[in-house]
Amino acid sequence: MAFSERVSRLKSSLIREILAAAQRPEVMSFAGGLPAEPMLPKVDWSGMPASMSQYGMSEGEPELRERIAEEARKLGVPCEASQVLVVCGSQQTLDLASKLFIDPGTEILVEAPTYLAALQSFQLFGADCLTVPQEADGPELAALRARLEQHKPAFAYLIPTFQNPSAVRYSEAKRDAVAALLDEFNVTLIEDEPYRELVFDEGSATPIVSRLKRASWIYTGTMSKTLLPGLRVGFLIATPDLFPHLLRLKQSADLHTNRIGQWQALQWLGTEQYHAHLAELRDFYRQRRDAMQAALEEHFSDLADWQVPQGGLFFWLTLKQPLDTRTLLQPAMAQNVAFMPGEPFFTEPDAHPGHLRLNFSHVEPERLGEGLRRLAAVVREAQQ
Repeated sequence: MAFSERVSRLKSSLIREILAAAQRPEVMSFAGGLPAEPMLPKVDWSGMPASMSQYGMSEGEPELRERIAEEARKLGVPCEASQVLVVCGSQQTLDLASKLFIDPGTEILVEAPTYLAALQSFQLFGADCLTVPQEADGPELAALRARLEQHKPAFAYLIPTFQNPSAVRYSEAKRDAVAALLDEFNVTLIEDEPYRELVFDEGSATPIVSRLKRASWIYTGTMSKTLLPGLRVGFLIATPDLFPHLLRLKQSADLHTNRIGQWQALQWLGTEQYHAHLAELRDFYRQRRDAMQAALEEHFSDLADWQVPQGGLFFWLTLKQPLDTRTLLQPAMAQNVAFMPGEPFFTEPDAHPGHLRLNFSHVEPERLGEGLRRLAAVVREAQQ
């Protein structure tokens, strides 16, 4: 069977494999970024017009594009509805951007660590991923400048607000500095913001794209973390030089995003009902974040270091005695506990042992302590 050369670079997603294995009800899963099922809102389909069952525009529903642009402008993103493309979850943005920019050997810039499924998409198309280490408030600026001086990446892919997996939220100063560097070297920015609305503590930070004066950009978000992941409705907003190419790539991929999901997103986005839902969601996840923090202090304080996340869905643990956390998966699953090893979030997994990404949104607080107790025991046994 003759496949394209691209298929030789296709890696299976460890996270999807773990989630499949963790479907059993007895498994306590800290692995995926699954929203909590009790917080999935009840939706009403009764008012949906029959016309939504017909083919639609590739750009997305006009009214939804207007609403997305309006909400983005409130964040400081300079845009019109004509720059908005409704996509099948923000994962599709990464696929379209990969197709637009990447040939085998194309250099791109990513954080270390970075979102696993972004790496998967970029590497599928043959990207050479340059990395910049993360600090507690964003990327290491000297390293970023050095990378940009030595290379001319096709784009920089950044997750500045509750980064997946590290949970870092860039400071305002870092955002300013990153924008200034991207402008100075004229490097396109892809800014991925799936967790922006899941904020638990004081403080906010406007998108980096709102600070750019010269560089092109794509800003992408999703309804999956705040509404229903099953709708598969996300969006990208792009500068006018990029938008027509992304639109044609979207057309060739799937014609348009499902209109039924778009209609449901439109019933919520920007409404009082949606803001009330977000407030409930934040309170719910804040309680689960705090419950995990307490359980981690009890079971992991001698094993690992971590920062308390100010938003998002994850804790990022660094073991004090590093080991390849992928080797912990099987013994953890034998104890009915699933987690996400940290190594796959790096472009060179073997060079970065000793991290775990733990999701706090999914496991009920009453089972949380027991799950972390079992996981800590697995770590201790492996380290002896």
